[in-house]
Parts: sequence; structure tokens; C-alpha cells
Amino acid sequence: MESKGVLTRRYRHAGDLTDEPPTREFAEITIPVPWGHISGKWFGPQNEQPILGLHGWQDNAGTYDLLVPLLPPNVPFLSIDLPGHGLSSRLPDGCFYNTTDNLYIILFIMKQYNWQKISLVGHSMSSIIAFMFAAIFPDKIDMVIGIDALKPHQRPPVSAIRTLEIRMDEFLREDERNRSKEEPPSYSYDELIERIYIGTFHSINKERCKYMLARNIQKSDKYPDKYFFSRDRRLKFYNYLVGSQELCVEMAKRIDCPYLFIKARQSSYFEDKKYYDEVLEILQKKSNFEYLVVDGSHHVHINHPERISEQVNAFINRFGPLAKQKLAIASKL
Repeated sequence: MESKGVLTRRYRHAGDLTDEPPTREFAEITIPVPWGHISGKWFGPQNEQPILGLHGWQDNAGTYDLLVPLLPPNVPFLSIDLPGHGLSSRLPDGCFYNTTDNLYIILFIMKQYNWQKISLVGHSMSSIIAFMFAAIFPDKIDMVIGIDALKPHQRPPVSAIRTLEIRMDEFLREDERNRSKEEPPSYSYDELIERIYIGTFHSINKERCKYMLARNIQKSDKYPDKYFFSRDRRLKFYNYLVGSQELCVEMAKRIDCPYLFIKARQSSYFEDKKYYDEVLEILQKKSNFEYLVVDGSHHVHINHPERISEQVNAFINRFGPLAKQKLAIASKL
């Protein structure tokens, strides 16, 4: 499992800026990429292939800090920061952030570790990424667990075009600010908590917002008692447009791996529900697809990880990396 250029440091706490008790021991890792590095938190044994955990838009690897301690302790879990998020390198100046580009990140990590197949857990934006990966690369996926965003969202054509126009214009302005290297606006720690709380539309309980801050802020050089958000501000103009509903339907038909999708009851569908229902109906006809609806907000895995952990554990025990190994051993007996 050792990979050239991967550095590790071992930690127990959720973050240097919290006074929280230990969640679960992990190793902080750095994976070299052509433009810098991908950072992540490797929980559990490092001599076995882990489940790869991917976070939502403008979140980071801390998104699974409260869920992972409830998972089987012998199952390794690698929670990464996607480019521009958390402690990972930003994309080079002038590069636009896109949903489909994150498929390359998964492939790059697989190549780095020489993994032939992968198991994915994704929340929100990354649940969509996992859906796409399972459809585009069905021979490279062992299982998927998606949380609260099933598929690429559909927008009316006029709205989609207008959104792309606005995001491109705003991105160009933000890209110029990014090159100036000026320090972003800074805030007190309590103000940062409030901004996360409001920015997620109260989706993360205020007392849990610190798990999103631990890898997301940097101490100000100008004001000794303040911090600023260290994620790439160009992420605000991320291009999430992927394609038509017909494309989503075709993707759903191609998925054949074990798949658990978890929907938070108090969360939006982010599109006209008919599009969601059409794809869900296709997936529910598959024998290895499971659907769980739980009370909670879009970040239910942070606020109430105990509401999903039982079914997630059962699914991992049946289809996760260790289950695959046991099956391979049994077939040789």
C-alpha cells in the first residue's frame, strides 16, 4: 500500500483549532499531483485499501469526522480534500473548477496506489461525482454510498445558460483577485462559525460547524486574533452543469455495482423532483441498490451520523473492501 511521495503525520483530534476530544485516530497524508498535492485523513489500517470518502461543495475531509468513528474499526477510510478545498492545492491560475474534472482525481489516486477498483462514499457534490464515476467506469467500482444528492441536477435551459454566463464572468474577476495574493477578509472564530452556519442555510448545526472549519481556515497575518477562509474563493463559481436528463438516465442504466443512497427528509431535491424520481426508479429495479430516507438536513451525516451508521455499516460489511477480500479467500478454499 505504500505509495511514492506520500507523506504521513498522525493525529487524533478533529482539528488544531478545536478543543474537541479525539474522534478516531488518523494519519494526515499528502498525495502528489502535477499541480501540487491532494491532502487527506487516512483512518484505520494503512496496509489495506480504504474506502475513499469525498466531500460536498466548499466542504472538506472533516465532513466524515463524526461518521467514521461509527464505522467498523477494521475498515480503513480515506477522506480527502478535493482540489481547492481544505488543505489540498488549488488548481493553477486560470483553471475553472468543474464537476467532471473530479473524476480525474479519483483515477489519479487509484493509479498512485495501484488500485484496480475503488469503493466510494460521497456527500452532495461528491455523491453526484460517485454516481457519474460508477456509470462511466463500471469496471473500476466496487460499491457506492451516496448522501443526499443522487445525480447531476437539471435546470431549465434558459436558467442553465444564464448561470454559466454569470459564473464565468464572476470566475474571471475572482481569478484576478486570486493572483494578487492579497489576504482575504478575516473574522473571529465565532464569526467564522456563524458564516458556516448561515452559508449552509442552517444545514449544519452550529455546534458541529467546527468540523468544517478545522481544515478550512488560516490565521491572519494582519490581525492576530482573526482567521480567514483558506479554500479557493474561485470555488464559489464552480461549474456543476453536466448534461441532460437523458444523459442521467443512461448513466443510471449503466450502474451495476452495489449502491446505497441516503436521502435526508428535510433537504431539498435541488431540481424538479420528477427528474430525481425518474433516475431513482431505474436504480430501484437493480437488485443491489438500497434506498434509505432519514430525518435530517442536507448534512445529516454530520448532525446525526447515528441515523445512518447502522445501514452504512451493514452495507460496508456486505460489499466493502474487506468483504471482497473474504470472498476471494473463500473462492480459493
